[in-house]
Amino acid sequence: MVNQQPRKYHAHVWDEPIILEMGRKGERGISIPKVEKEIEKAVKEYKSYVPSKMLRKKRPKLPEISQPHVLRHYLRLSQQTLGMSLNIDIGMGTCTMKYSPIINEELVGLPQFTETHPFQDERTVQGILEIIHKFARIMCEISGMAEFSFQPGGGAHGIFTNACMIRKYHEIKGELDDRNEIITTLFSHPADAACPATAGFKIISLHPDPETGLPDIEALKTAVSKNTAGLMITNPEDTGIFNPKIDEFVNIIHEAGGLCAYDQANSNALFGIARARDAGFDMCHFNIHKAFSSPHGSMGPACGAVGVSNELTEFLPVPIVTFQDSVYHLDYDRPNSIGKVREFFGNIETIVRAYSWVIGMGAEGLKKVSETSVINTNYLIKKMSNIPGVTMAYPKQNIRLDQVRFSLEKLKKDSGVGTEDIARRMIDFGIQEYFTSHHPWVVPEPFLPEPCETYSKKDIDYWVSIIKYVCDEAYANPEIARTAPHNQSTSKINQGVLNDPNNWAMTWRAHVRKNKRPTHK
Repeated sequence: MVNQQPRKYHAHVWDEPIILEMGRKGERGISIPKVEKEIEKAVKEYKSYVPSKMLRKKRPKLPEISQPHVLRHYLRLSQQTLGMSLNIDIGMGTCTMKYSPIINEELVGLPQFTETHPFQDERTVQGILEIIHKFARIMCEISGMAEFSFQPGGGAHGIFTNACMIRKYHEIKGELDDRNEIITTLFSHPADAACPATAGFKIISLHPDPETGLPDIEALKTAVSKNTAGLMITNPEDTGIFNPKIDEFVNIIHEAGGLCAYDQANSNALFGIARARDAGFDMCHFNIHKAFSSPHGSMGPACGAVGVSNELTEFLPVPIVTFQDSVYHLDYDRPNSIGKVREFFGNIETIVRAYSWVIGMGAEGLKKVSETSVINTNYLIKKMSNIPGVTMAYPKQNIRLDQVRFSLEKLKKDSGVGTEDIARRMIDFGIQEYFTSHHPWVVPEPFLPEPCETYSKKDIDYWVSIIKYVCDEAYANPEIARTAPHNQSTSKINQGVLNDPNNWAMTWRAHVRKNKRPTHK
């Protein structure tokens, strides 16, 4: 391994209050002229247009602040932030932090898109409906499914939507009282358990085989019963290991009368290689804001696109975009639909970006994305194998697809420095901390990198060199990692404070009440 020295890095540090604590009474960013008398006479007072029950009793406590101060505030915050556009973001396993073409941001910023009103007549939004309809056809081709909905507002919402369709399916068959269990696996995305539980199902989780890391098919046979409503599973799981017996899992559930949902939130290794319907799945979901190159945008706007087989199209959320007589329509006439799961069109800007990316890549380009992603992952494994203190979970499975789960258990035993210490220390070199995932830690001291197709060999080499540097440092001087980060805008967080509900404030108003702080200086 060629040793690379970490580049010098030090974040901006601004002691920046939140904007609701800034400004002063009477300060303005813009002066709005008074309404001309002729207009006031013609339009009348605003209260005549707003129902009395919707009028506020008091003015909202908004920050009163000038434009330059607003600009400085948000630019300072941006300087304290790491992200895909600034650094090598390999560490965020399961999240597929890839490059999103800037030209696609220009598309969603066009006034023809941004100035559309959600209540416009469908005849006036034919372009948007056309994109939704055509992208649905593309997703059907990618997955093998018959129809798609883009309403869910994220991956977990997509899983919940699928769970609701499973429930509706069994309800119409008159079997819902008995079919009240969903089977999943421990290394499927946690939402594959949480969302069906929220939808009212009991959850059975299959644990991985200690040698292979795969869920045991005999355990599945034991778990299946007359109460089985379905299977919700991620493949490859959050270890990067692909289950080669996935079609057998599906057949077992089908023989028991259940439905199977494929969680393809992280589908970056499967384009043009494996399709959900070809393995027998009845439904699936994709995170459009990940593998389809539409950015996460923190925790939104996201899109958990759900696709179903022909037999289940009647249960999809309304409306579905249809194309009849050369016109695109919003079809609400679906009696067995689970109903509406999000307002209006959903997060359509995510669809526009993804549609543009897929059209630009083409079928061969999408397959090349997956092939490159798999090569990058396995190159990373080879590089990481030489770092003291690092081991790979389930090493008998020597090929991984989209990501790989490593462990720093040996480093922790040898030096006292664990995975959370190393993650914080990495930030000191301008590398966003990596993802650990899946508490409780079945794999001790885990970390989960995903070097998707965006990253070059040079990027991967540098990222690995940082891991090696901080692991070597942990053996030589563990206190540096334990007290990290040192070069970032924030210091090490006191976990005890985070775990005390007395310190929590879910809204600005709750924060003010708890701290008795004024809203203006």
